[in-house]
Amino acid sequence: MSINLLNRFVCTGTVVLAAWLFTLGTALAIPPIQHWQTANGARAYYVPAPELPMVDIRVVFAAGSAHDAGMPGLASMTNRLLDEGAAGLTANEIAARLEGLGAELGSGALRDMAWVSLRSLSDAALYEPALEVLQQVLGKPDFNERDFKRERERMLVSLREDEQSPSTIAEYRFYRAVFGEHPYATRPVGDEASLQRMTLKDIRAYYEKYYVAGNAVIAIVGDLDRKAAEHLAQRVAGALRDGGPASAVPAVASLADASEELIFHPSTQTHVRMGAPGMHRGDPDYFTLYVGNHVLGGGGLVSRLNEEIREKRGLSYSVYSYFSPMAQDGPYIFGLQTRNDQ
Repeated sequence: MSINLLNRFVCTGTVVLAAWLFTLGTALAIPPIQHWQTANGARAYYVPAPELPMVDIRVVFAAGSAHDAGMPGLASMTNRLLDEGAAGLTANEIAARLEGLGAELGSGALRDMAWVSLRSLSDAALYEPALEVLQQVLGKPDFNERDFKRERERMLVSLREDEQSPSTIAEYRFYRAVFGEHPYATRPVGDEASLQRMTLKDIRAYYEKYYVAGNAVIAIVGDLDRKAAEHLAQRVAGALRDGGPASAVPAVASLADASEELIFHPSTQTHVRMGAPGMHRGDPDYFTLYVGNHVLGGGGLVSRLNEEIREKRGLSYSVYSYFSPMAQDGPYIFGLQTRNDQ
C-alpha cells in the first residue's frame, strides 16, 4: 500500500500532496514521508518499505510542456532522448544492461513535469550497476543526431495517427478551448511545424536549463534505511548539473463565457468532452471536490452519471468526470461517447 500511494504522489510530481499522504498515513498505518534537501539543492522524499527486496526511485523535474516557450513538443522530445543514448551507450545497450540486472527504467513528460524512474532489486550486486545507468541517463545523455531524427519521425507519425482518433481530437480541442493562450493549452507532443524546426541545440539548451538539481524532486521507496536513502539521493542529485528551480507557471484564468465547439469527423460515434478549469495541487478544497466528484462521476459504476446515462438510459457504455490538478488550476473534465443518433 505505501509503495502504491507514494508512486501516485510521484506520478503527479507534487510535493504538496506529501502533507496529505502524511495525514492519511496516520489512519492507515502508513509510515510518514521523510524529506530533506541534498547538498546541491534537490528535494528528497523517502518512505521505507522493507517488506519487498526492491527500491523505487523517481526523479521529477518541473520540465513539462508548460515550459516549451513557443516550441511545442520540446519537453517531450528532450525527455524521450535521455535513454536513447547516454555516456556512449546506445539505447539497446542501456536496455540490455538493465534487463540483465532485472531492473526497469522509465521516463515521461506531461504539461507540468518530466521524470525518469528506476525500479531495482535491493541486492547491492544488482542495485549498484542499475543506479549507475540511471546516473548516466540523467547526467550524460548523448543527444546525437541519429537518435533525434528517428524520434522526431516517430512523433510525427504519432501526430498523424492522432488526427484519425476522434477521442484524441476532442481532448486536444477541449484543452485549447478551456486554456486559450495559457501554456496548458498546447499538446505536450507538439505539432508538425514545431517538430520540423526543432534542433539538437534547442534540446540541449532545454536539458541544461531544466534537468538540474535545484529543479528536481527525488522520491525513494524501498528496502533501505534512512542513511542509505540519503546516500542514494545524493548520488542521484550528484549526477545533475547545478541550477535553480524553473519559473512558476502563470495562473489560469476562469472562463469568461460558456462555449460549444462542434467538430466533424467521419465516425459512427460522437465523443464529448465538457468542463472548465478546476483545481490545483494543494488546493484547500481538494478533498471536498474529490468526494463530491466521486459521487457525481468519479465513482465508476456507482456514480450518478453512470446510473443516469448508462444504467437508466443505455446511452453510453462509459461516462465519467475527474479533476486533473496541476501546478495551476488543471481541467475538470466530463466525458462520454455515444452513437451519433443519440
